[in-house]
Amino acid sequence: MTRQPYPPASRDELVDDLHGTPVPDPYRWLEDPDDPAAKSWLAEEEALFAAEMGGLPGREAFKARIAELLRSGSIGAPVWRGGRRFFMRRTPEQEHAVLYTVAPDGTERALLDPMALDSTGLTTLDSWQPDKEGRLLAYQISVGGDEESSLYLMDVALGERIEGPIDRCRYSPVAWLPGGEAFYYVRRLPATEVPEGEEQFHRRVYLHRVGTSTEEDVLIFGDGMEKTNYYGVAVSRDGRWLQISASRGTAPRNDLWVADLVASSPQSPELVVVQEDVDAQSAVHFGRDGRLYVFTDRDAPRGRICVTDPSTPQFEHWRDLIPQDPEAVLSDFAILDDLDRPVMLVAWTRHAISEISVHDLVTGERVGEVPTPGLGTIGGISERPEGGHEAWFGYTDNTTPPTVQRYDARTGETTLWASSPGAVEVPAVETEQVTYRSADGSEVHMLVISKPGVEGPRPTILYGYGGFGISMTPGYSASILSWVEAGGTYAIAQLRGGGEQGEEWHRAGMLANKQNVYDDLHAAAEHLIATGVTTASQLAISGGSNGGLLVGAALTQRPDLYAAVVCSAPLLDMVRYELFGLGATWNVEYGSAEKPDEFAWLYAYSPYHRVREGVSYPATLFTVFQSDTRVHPLHAWKMCAALQHAQSSDRPILLRNETEVGHGARAVSKTVELAADQLTFLAHHTGLTS
Repeated sequence: MTRQPYPPASRDELVDDLHGTPVPDPYRWLEDPDDPAAKSWLAEEEALFAAEMGGLPGREAFKARIAELLRSGSIGAPVWRGGRRFFMRRTPEQEHAVLYTVAPDGTERALLDPMALDSTGLTTLDSWQPDKEGRLLAYQISVGGDEESSLYLMDVALGERIEGPIDRCRYSPVAWLPGGEAFYYVRRLPATEVPEGEEQFHRRVYLHRVGTSTEEDVLIFGDGMEKTNYYGVAVSRDGRWLQISASRGTAPRNDLWVADLVASSPQSPELVVVQEDVDAQSAVHFGRDGRLYVFTDRDAPRGRICVTDPSTPQFEHWRDLIPQDPEAVLSDFAILDDLDRPVMLVAWTRHAISEISVHDLVTGERVGEVPTPGLGTIGGISERPEGGHEAWFGYTDNTTPPTVQRYDARTGETTLWASSPGAVEVPAVETEQVTYRSADGSEVHMLVISKPGVEGPRPTILYGYGGFGISMTPGYSASILSWVEAGGTYAIAQLRGGGEQGEEWHRAGMLANKQNVYDDLHAAAEHLIATGVTTASQLAISGGSNGGLLVGAALTQRPDLYAAVVCSAPLLDMVRYELFGLGATWNVEYGSAEKPDEFAWLYAYSPYHRVREGVSYPATLFTVFQSDTRVHPLHAWKMCAALQHAQSSDRPILLRNETEVGHGARAVSKTVELAADQLTFLAHHTGLTS
């Protein structure tokens, strides 16, 4: 197929001087989507994408199979409040998961259906939190992918909205006081009260009383603190204890305070420091037994659980209950106390595979383990707030749609509580966990998923993320299964920067160590080639968000190693990333171009600045979302123009620019369309013809 010419994109002679280094930026005009030239260029790129993709075979087959596999639906673990439970479920025909409630008498009904709120499918349910009695529900919704959540209140019994909207509640936790008369929540200051360009920052913690105007909300915390702070807030089940945490952006550390709401009032809590200015993450849980449980990576990068008295919450009073494991990473815990010998369930991931151990609640002694369905991923463990002998947890693996499992501590048995509601025929796949060595000798793990019995090199997608301590764990994916069923291999590398091996693994791939992540990906590619899984002409890489930065860096550093790339919602201009979206909250992960030494790290790998004319780059598809308020699509726009200008071969550089969706949740039909385009593109450029 003869490739059409790329849309013309003028190259400006714009060069910034940063710390004595000339930094060219020829496509800065693409940072403004309202610029007529940018609008024209985007329209032509859309036409080019449609023309190029229209000539590729296999898209309808991928689309049909992905849609079929997504008809499994989904199910979420129950949240119990006052004999009532709440849970999310998506049936095969639904575009979005629906929030359901089940009354004490067993009557089930839909409580919040995004499609009932908006038949276009553009409204998403971002978060929800019932009060402690299960009578009221706080929930947050946003429209068109912008994630600008508005907060509402609902009377659960009536199913009627009673308050809202309260705007500026993006990423806001809600912590109810007993009785449902008031709650703490987090809200940004109005745009009129902050400097221009900082509207996404400046959060505060407030106390809101149900039935009153937000003008009467009481400011509790956050005044005069770091503008990029995120705040967490929680209230113990009995209403006595308040905890507030603060972290600068996405930093892997937090400050933490608690207040006794009996000794001080809810509107003026006397906060006591648990930890402050400490390079660690900690959270506390007030147990029904009167003890304070501390989940922390302080002096334990793989995590540990300590105990103390709530009146002495400081570090010097902590005592180990569940010490750090030398290999597994602690991820969650739950307490079951309606037993002769109360226990704590502790969830771990061992090389990204989940397990749950059982421990004596008083001594921490390991007394057993919770049976799990297989080698997969366990979601959060939930218990009844009033106590009990049962726990529920989500489970999924590469061939199992989400399920909810129930563990009974009296019998020691795990049983299936609920399955995803759709019956689908899942293809048989084999998953192998392999290890390989990176450039500096570090051992890295990788999951390799393929069709049983396949031999010889085959088209392969290598996926990675490598950032923010996020772990790549097994999970049901219609896209992966469709690719493997068609004869390809899918590999997921657990790169440094993730959380698979704990906080030290994360920090080995952030800030000055970011190049380790890219080295880990290159080494994964070389391992797949050396072991006969694939060849360079059959190997694609794929990643989104921070993973988009990963594959953007990879294609500029080793264009010879990859045949094709899908780069989704990426960060690519690492010199100016802090100026857009939520970029300023990520300088704790990447560094800041304002600081000379950190600028040097960023500029050394910034994909946009590493594009060189006359290089044969892989076939590359950028997929971005016009309403993305986390990572502005300008990154991909500028990079696409730069690569199209520089490309020396006939391998295409394409841009898929989607409107009315954002970085996060989307309707199922939009997920299907995006995945089908991505797989079709990668199949064509790696030779997958099945």
